[in-house]
Amino acid sequence: MTPGLPQASDILAALGQAVFAWDIASDAIVWGEQVSAVFPGIPAERLSTGAEFAKLIEPAQTLRTAALALTSPVHGADGTPYRIEYGVRMSASDPVIWIEETGRWFAGPDGRPTRAIGSVRINNERHARDEELSRLARLDPLTGELNRSHLIAALAEAIEETTRFRSTAAFMLVGIDHLARINDAFGFDVADAVILDVAKRIRARLRGGDVLGRFSGNKFGLILKNCTVDDMNVAAERFLAGIRDEVVPTKSGPVSVTASIGAVSLPRYARNTDEAVNRAHETLDAAKRRRSGSFAAWRPDAARDAQRRVNIRVTDEIVTALNERRIRLAYEPVVSAVSRERAFHECLVRMDQGDGQVLLAPDIVPVAERLGLIRLVDHRVLELVVAELAAAPDVCLSLNISPDTTMDPDWWAGIESLMLAHPGVAERLIVEITETVAIQDVDDVRAFVSRLKHFGSRIAIDDFGAGYTSFRNLRKLGVDIVKIDGAFVQNITHSADDRAFVQTLIDLARRLDIKTVAEWVQDDEAANMLRDWGCDYIQGRLIGLASAERPWGVPSDALPAAS
Repeated sequence: MTPGLPQASDILAALGQAVFAWDIASDAIVWGEQVSAVFPGIPAERLSTGAEFAKLIEPAQTLRTAALALTSPVHGADGTPYRIEYGVRMSASDPVIWIEETGRWFAGPDGRPTRAIGSVRINNERHARDEELSRLARLDPLTGELNRSHLIAALAEAIEETTRFRSTAAFMLVGIDHLARINDAFGFDVADAVILDVAKRIRARLRGGDVLGRFSGNKFGLILKNCTVDDMNVAAERFLAGIRDEVVPTKSGPVSVTASIGAVSLPRYARNTDEAVNRAHETLDAAKRRRSGSFAAWRPDAARDAQRRVNIRVTDEIVTALNERRIRLAYEPVVSAVSRERAFHECLVRMDQGDGQVLLAPDIVPVAERLGLIRLVDHRVLELVVAELAAAPDVCLSLNISPDTTMDPDWWAGIESLMLAHPGVAERLIVEITETVAIQDVDDVRAFVSRLKHFGSRIAIDDFGAGYTSFRNLRKLGVDIVKIDGAFVQNITHSADDRAFVQTLIDLARRLDIKTVAEWVQDDEAANMLRDWGCDYIQGRLIGLASAERPWGVPSDALPAAS
């Protein structure tokens, strides 16, 4: 026998739903008998009118009336559909019942709502799911703390709050020291365990109301409310000690960790999020440079600000000079230590300022490197050097390239195309690489050197002796020339230590079949000593300093004769 169909009211009650009719003109609400299943424990009188029911609704009591007002009226028997979600509870101590209400409202002659019919249903699971998705969108998946975008939003609110209420706060960036070493030594899973443990240690030392978020891979951002400069110093030491005093247990064993902190006071020294982040970053970098595991707070610095203004001006000048083709070359001769005959010329960069003044390489290169413009300068110098070589087939030139340029694929593409376009030029080009590059990236520089030598160019290591490159690395790189740092050469006539150092370098280079150039040669006495020790080439004040005039075709007697 087929069972009978349940009453509609029973079905609605089982589904956690109830129907209603709302006479908006009188504000009376008539509910179906299922209402107690949707709103258990709520007295009928609290549901009997729109005004009373509104008092139970959150986050805003006007949600239901606003929903009707925001939908365009549709005249006719079918009414105007609407849908809204809200929470209901009797008091703050009661759990919230999340409700989805759907219905239709009907307009009177004036077009305004006069009555509504619809249904409500419990929607706790969906609301909980939406809340969880919203929470996950705000949080870093590893640490469970705020992600970067929401940390920055909280920082903006904190700055606005301190400005409005004339209070103080602090923004800190906590950077885990040497996390890359942990990655390399133990793997990324151990590094993640370290990051998670550091987050927990910071969290355990926060006050109520303070905010923690993950700013980037190895950095956390902290917003400390009601925090003075003195409080900031105390808090920083509390965080640093909490991180360094105990090792981090991981599956690969205990790992010792330190962190450094940079901080800025709000709103005194930062009135927006960009200033706060940049200045905290700046002080964090300063703390790391000084000593791992230290703290630095941002302070105004007139000299630093003046230097930045200079940087901005020089940046503009360099870019403008590149665009206006005001980058020039100066040529410094390098001669045989025995015969004093020219071997090649080193090309040094110059920049015409347009008013007759000229900036020299020491004025241009450090600033260009610091501001990320050196590769543009090196590209232009390469073009100029190749043009000179192509125009003067008997000339041999060397050019210096910055550490950044050796790893720049665009620079390599440029030199490759120029070499192919000007056959015979590569054999007369010497590329000088600073010693610091060779020690830092031996394998990468070796590949760079091999490609250049394939074209027939020679490779020199510049300022050798100022860094830590070993002769083993020189042999591995396959360099052709070592330029001995002038700081050791200029005093060889007076310093026994410098004499011993330079003589040893020359002897070792000769054994490896590497040519040597001594820089900053001041006088004949030094030149003769270098010649007797077996140095191949010399350059410096004795031979002639860099000149913007092309020296091609200058008679040999214009150079100092060997004595």
